[in-house]
Amino acid sequence: MSILIALAGKPNCGKSTFFKAATLADVEIANYPFTTIKPNLGVSYVRAKCPCKELHLTCPKCSDGERFIAVELLDVAGLVPEAHKGKGLGNAFLDDMRQAQAIIHVIDASGGTDIEGNVVPVGTHDPLDDIKFLETEITMWMFGILHKNWVKLSRKASASGEKIEDVIAEQFAGLGIDNVMAKQALLETGLVDKHIVNWTEPEMIELSDLLRKISKPLVIAANKADIAPPQNLEKLKGLEKDGYRVIACSAGIELALRNAASHGFIQYLPGDKDFTIKNPEKLNPAQKGALEKMREFLKKNDGTGIQKCLNEVVFGLLGYIVAYPVEDESKFTDKSGNVLPDAFLIKKGSTARDLAFRVHTQIGESFLFGINARTKMRLGDKYELQDNDIIKITSTK
Repeated sequence: MSILIALAGKPNCGKSTFFKAATLADVEIANYPFTTIKPNLGVSYVRAKCPCKELHLTCPKCSDGERFIAVELLDVAGLVPEAHKGKGLGNAFLDDMRQAQAIIHVIDASGGTDIEGNVVPVGTHDPLDDIKFLETEITMWMFGILHKNWVKLSRKASASGEKIEDVIAEQFAGLGIDNVMAKQALLETGLVDKHIVNWTEPEMIELSDLLRKISKPLVIAANKADIAPPQNLEKLKGLEKDGYRVIACSAGIELALRNAASHGFIQYLPGDKDFTIKNPEKLNPAQKGALEKMREFLKKNDGTGIQKCLNEVVFGLLGYIVAYPVEDESKFTDKSGNVLPDAFLIKKGSTARDLAFRVHTQIGESFLFGINARTKMRLGDKYELQDNDIIKITSTK
């Protein structure tokens, strides 16, 4: 199962630059609202330590001991206030986020664009205003789905005797909401004990808001941090006391560094806190000056922040770990001799059998036992995987 992360935010906040920097996809970037009309889908990567260095192995799938594991990234068109009512480009772009497991909310931390994405002098717009509006748009969009089908849902719950969490989960199945999520939201709002026909609109909005938080957790990418007034960044970081995850970043610097690396000017891996200039004599003073300014940002912020956002979503918000299935546990290879050929992102709490199913359905169905390639110990089907486990799966197939 691929992990899908949505990039959301108002127009002109730097989403398309973030997307291009994270995927190196060819997308249009311009300094005006609604550059992105149709959603862009691309492949990005989370970064993890590969076990190869620990095991003194040569691994062709990693870069100097760093493994990059693919995830999907969706760049949707910019949202403006009242998009759930059709304003701007309307509900279609909220719909694009249906299948996303999490959201990176890209905001213009510089305060150089107003709430609708129009350019204004840097520092004149409060980026805190952008936080609530996006949450409100998604919540009200979900409320609209619930409210539109309210009569049908209340009749179904009353007539069939179905559990209310099952009715709600069925209604929101297209958003990845299951009955466990629905019950959690119902319990937190107290609606689990109140008959559905007696729910009020404010209660339904509160339920929709909780379902949003549970099903679409988000990281705030405080973009354009390289030009943001310090007070803006301080205010945004202050949101962390309320449970928000805020990462200062510069998609523009990340894109410039990736392009420089792809042209052989520097040695740089996404997420690095510094870079090496390969042939400084080939660079003119302006190029050297620009690179040094970028280096200052990296050192101050421990990187550009783009890789941090991706890793925080997958390993922090969503709780994934990395597991490496192999066929030869003594050499850590597949049957062709490839060292650590695959790295799978799998949920914390997953078992050896779950990993077998990820490799292939038939292998999962015919699972016998696993072997920890490091310790050579046999593992039962309920063994809970640990991060960076290397597992041989034995099955009847």
